[in-house]
Amino acid sequence: MDAGQKLAHAREVGVKTGVVLQKRLKNAQQAFNERAQHAMGSDEAKPGGGWMAAADPMSAYAYAVDSVQRAILFWDTIRQRGNNFVENAVQGLKPVLHFEYETVLDGRSLDRPVNYALLRIKPPAGVTIDDRRRPYVIIDPRAGHGPGIGGFKDDSQVGVALRAGHPVYFVIFFRDPEPGQTLLDVCEAEQQFIKKVRALHPDSQKPAIIGNCQGGWAAMMLAASDPDDTGPIVINGAPMSYWGGAWSEGEGDNPMRYSGGLLGGTWLASLTADLGNGKFDGAWLVQNFENLNPANSWWDKYYNLYRKADTEPPRFLEFERWWGGYYLMNREEIEWITRNLFVGNKLWSGDVKDAGGKGFDLRDIKAPIVLFASMGDNITPPQQAFNWVVDVYGSTEEIKARGQVIVGMMHQNVGHLGIFVSGKVAQKEHAQIVSVLQSIELLPPGLYGMLIHERNSGAGVEYEVEFCEHSLEEVAQRLNRFARVDEKPFEAVAAISEFNQRAYELFAQPYVQAMSNETTARMLREFHPLRMQNWAFSDLNPCMTWLGAAANAIRSNRQSLDDDHPLRQQEQAGAEILSAGLDAYRAVRDAMTEAAFFNVYANMMSFLPQDKPAHAGRPAVTEPRELPEVKAALESIREGGYAEAIARMACLLERQGEPLPLSRLELRKELVTDYAELLPELLPAAWRQIRGQQELITLYAPEQAIETLPDLLHEQADRDRLQKLAEKLRADARLLGSAPTAEQAAMLQRIRDVLSHKPERARRGAVPLARRAS
Repeated sequence: MDAGQKLAHAREVGVKTGVVLQKRLKNAQQAFNERAQHAMGSDEAKPGGGWMAAADPMSAYAYAVDSVQRAILFWDTIRQRGNNFVENAVQGLKPVLHFEYETVLDGRSLDRPVNYALLRIKPPAGVTIDDRRRPYVIIDPRAGHGPGIGGFKDDSQVGVALRAGHPVYFVIFFRDPEPGQTLLDVCEAEQQFIKKVRALHPDSQKPAIIGNCQGGWAAMMLAASDPDDTGPIVINGAPMSYWGGAWSEGEGDNPMRYSGGLLGGTWLASLTADLGNGKFDGAWLVQNFENLNPANSWWDKYYNLYRKADTEPPRFLEFERWWGGYYLMNREEIEWITRNLFVGNKLWSGDVKDAGGKGFDLRDIKAPIVLFASMGDNITPPQQAFNWVVDVYGSTEEIKARGQVIVGMMHQNVGHLGIFVSGKVAQKEHAQIVSVLQSIELLPPGLYGMLIHERNSGAGVEYEVEFCEHSLEEVAQRLNRFARVDEKPFEAVAAISEFNQRAYELFAQPYVQAMSNETTARMLREFHPLRMQNWAFSDLNPCMTWLGAAANAIRSNRQSLDDDHPLRQQEQAGAEILSAGLDAYRAVRDAMTEAAFFNVYANMMSFLPQDKPAHAGRPAVTEPRELPEVKAALESIREGGYAEAIARMACLLERQGEPLPLSRLELRKELVTDYAELLPELLPAAWRQIRGQQELITLYAPEQAIETLPDLLHEQADRDRLQKLAEKLRADARLLGSAPTAEQAAMLQRIRDVLSHKPERARRGAVPLARRAS
């Protein structure tokens, strides 16, 4: 761009961000007004109603007693939280798992020690585990908090897998990292964990890997670097493509993705680690989460505790035990994360190498992948959870040609933590995921949406699962409202971050490291605001010691008021208005943050080289037949054998345009097991690759696919085997009630007619795809 073009571009950016900012500010004001009017809408909540109740001496006295008693119970709960924090810190911050467990492998004993360990969860009373069933390995996030959130209550990921009879293993980490450990060391340790699980369950299917948030992309790294040992992968709320999160003109969304740019990039993480004498304090990451929702962090959760002082303390203390545990990372770990993921967004581009020097390529993963995200998640929005698929795979056809199965599931409103913490989500979504993983490897290659339908019956709520196939292009367009143009400024963020990082390392880092030591680092950690708010209100503070006895006396003589008391409702109305004010502050802050980000970095884009695309996605091919995957499949249309013939017939007879119920997939699994001797002996990954290639053939050359079918069955033994399989399926009672559609019946007759003729001699040199796939 010349100077005139840059000025015109700057003006265009300013106008757009100004218009969006005005709309956001207007929306913030409107939302506050609506909440305030709703809070003051009832007669009791209006000032007149409250004053009338206050004029009654007995009513005012009863409210005063109730409010003071709730205040003492509230502060006693805060004291207990502080005591729990101190006790957990002294004990080294144990996992918050609800279940008993035993250590199977301690990563601190490996050749390259890491502060990770593999636990085996002991089933609770009344739960029976079958060691021949697929084991589950759950990886919790290491993003400031400690491990265990995936199993800190009975209705959790651990609980639903145990109740389904699966052995469950849990990957935990300790508070302090091992000297010199890196994220690649952690990945290598987790590979050994998976191998250990496989050795403990030699007769079961490959273990399913469940990754939550940061544990999600850790699971993907693990599966990409060691694809032969991992089974299906489920990643929940994992930021795989951190620049995503489409910019919209409505409600402010996903402000966390702007923080890296407004803070100048990765240098601040390096500075914090240097001040910690080489260790990064996870409390700063938790502080970022707290700042996302100031209404909840500063007011709502505390007022909810005060309002329900008789019943809320156990739940509050249970969650705060996890939320208030802060873990550490080495400098190398946090720098690797920020440079390659949060700011660099290049983890899946091939630039980042594993311990063996090979770039992480998610296309190497052979097992099905389930992606679970939520529209209500402003920490990992759906774009960050799904956009990596668009960047890694060039087209839907490539997904099919590689035999990959990717299943997406979307929740409409649950927040980030609710994805892997909510009991309701565990009972519904995670329970259905467990049922799906039993037969997901028989799902044909492609990109699917997983839908869960509720049905009320006499026995209670029942769930029905079905899969709807989508194209990669359709999903990308639906999720990214601006065709990912909003991700372009992050290129400038990465460039500025690299400059600032080098400047810090050159001019400031030597001085910071020289002034830091273990004593100063420990003082900085102990006096972090989040830690102080815990230990300062514990029994370490003499002013809090009287609360325990006072709270016990109040519990034995509690004089509570109902929530519908006029003064209680007046109190709740005031609390709601205060909460609405904090939400309005957040909306204004996020709107101004977004406007500042795009005004700065969208303009910087004009100063960067324009010789490469804004993101790692490949250029779209207008004609699908020109895709290399389609060309390769069509060139091999006459090649193959019995396995290719079975796969091609399955594609030709597939019901087109209909959702695939889970019940039909489970029936397929039963049939495959019962008729195994008549089916090709292939690993699931090899079968899916053949299935995907044959689907491309039947999609782009349907007539040739039918005509060349005899070439795949040139051996009489294969024809006899197929005839025997068809006869058994025709007589199977499980299939008698399912009549084929008119299209299926017509296709079946065409296949019979073609196969009734003597096949042409196979092309010389043709190699079955099954043999080539192995």
